[in-house]
Amino acid sequence: MSVMYLRGGTPLEGELAVHGAKNSVLPILAACLLARGPVVLRNCPQLTDVTAALNILRRLGCRAEQEGHTITVDPAGASGCSVSEEQMRSMRSSIIFLGPLLARMGEAHLTYPGGCELGPRPIDLHLSAIRALGCEVSEERGIHCHGRPAGGEVHLALPSVGATENAMLCAVGASGPTTIANAAREPEIGDLQSFLNCLGACVRGAGSSTIAVEGGRTLSGGEYTVMGDRIVAATLLSAAACAGGRVRLGGVDWRHLATVLSVLHQAGCRVESKLEYVELERDRDTPLKGAPTIRTAPYPGFPTDAQAPVMAALAASRGCTLFVETMFDSRYRHVPELIRMGADITTEGRVALVRGVERLHGARVEAADLRGGGALAAAALGAEGVTALSGLNHIDRGYEGLEGMLRALGADVERREA
Repeated sequence: MSVMYLRGGTPLEGELAVHGAKNSVLPILAACLLARGPVVLRNCPQLTDVTAALNILRRLGCRAEQEGHTITVDPAGASGCSVSEEQMRSMRSSIIFLGPLLARMGEAHLTYPGGCELGPRPIDLHLSAIRALGCEVSEERGIHCHGRPAGGEVHLALPSVGATENAMLCAVGASGPTTIANAAREPEIGDLQSFLNCLGACVRGAGSSTIAVEGGRTLSGGEYTVMGDRIVAATLLSAAACAGGRVRLGGVDWRHLATVLSVLHQAGCRVESKLEYVELERDRDTPLKGAPTIRTAPYPGFPTDAQAPVMAALAASRGCTLFVETMFDSRYRHVPELIRMGADITTEGRVALVRGVERLHGARVEAADLRGGGALAAAALGAEGVTALSGLNHIDRGYEGLEGMLRALGADVERREA
């Protein structure tokens, strides 16, 4: 078991390019099943979730290799239509393979996905979208879908990112046109649309609540560069808010971070947003202030994945901040660990009240999920003493070498085998 040791008290300084977005590369990898030629993807992070997606592609008959930050997928040999329970459980977003499998093979057999335990994440929206596209769905000892998608009108009850992506991917392989209403508007949806169109699809409307897919087109191979990870950027900016100092991040669009930057600015950080970079500065001798109520919401609202890192920053502040988590249950699993570090936080259901304290202190803490792990690392950099952070398997799902990124910004951090 690996443990990350972080010594607080050192302000962060420097520049860093943010790696590719996990939440973008995973649906793009699933979309490779739709291509008829090799696909080369650049700016792909080296993450355990990416490895899990590559293993699924290989099981389905594709050639899939990663060298550094470049992935090559050749789907010519794709012949499988089922994903094993072990592989489904290794990645919570593995349900994203449902749509492209149906589009390519005319059938798909999956079990229920795994990943971080954030409470129930019903896949009813996914299955409803698949049915609306003309396919048959049954749920007896797993998920079993049959039939070639014909296209149609998909009306999502909620703007689910995963269901929007699954509907897009299935619709690209449909024989007729599709309209997706109440679609998610997250930037990663736009990245998926750009990738599909790069291969020859005709998808329009990403970024709005209505997406139109022409269908009936043959997708070629091609090359594509994945967008930067806005949640990694939010975590690093929160770490700088915790530790103090000045950090400049490139490779990410500041507009995708607007709500996070607004909160950190209101808390007392200086924020500079340019097309090429985002910069945050905080005088370590000037404490942060409490922020107005933070309510997570679908994009362009405050991202649920940034809730934990920002909470870590505001745990050591002058004042109170109320968090309302509207997206998932069980999204406060980092709170008991922050309390171990001296935070004063009370939760009730989906509400958390953070009463700022003068300073956190180092402690032995354990990450229970991906973003909570990033939050605990950020908090440790602003704490007194050394924090021993375990549960790094969660962090490795979405942060490529988090300790290396923090070290590049001047943090005193080391990862060792326990």
